[in-house]
Amino acid sequence: MNEWSSVDALAEQEGWRAEGFAARVHYRGETERYAVEYYEPSDCVLYWKVKGDGETAVPVGRETVPDPLRERVRIDLDAAGIDPDVEARSL
Repeated sequence: MNEWSSVDALAEQEGWRAEGFAARVHYRGETERYAVEYYEPSDCVLYWKVKGDGETAVPVGRETVPDPLRERVRIDLDAAGIDPDVEARSL
C-alpha cells in the first residue's frame, strides 16, 4: 500500500476524487452546494460552502452543515476504512 491509502480508498466512493494527500467530493442540495475534503495527514474533514458562482468557497463549521450530508460523509469514511468519528473532529 502507498502512503495515501486512506485517500485512495475514499476516492473509490461515489463522487470522491483523490488529490495528493486529500480526497474531495462535491454535494448539491436543494438550495446549497458544499465541497467536502478529507485530509489524510491530519485525519480530518473540512466543509466548504460553495457560492452561487461555483468558483468561490468559504470554510464553514460542521454545525451549519445539514445532518444528512454529514451522515453521508461518515458512511463514505467508514466504507473506505477510515474511522467515521474523524468527521466530527475539531481542528
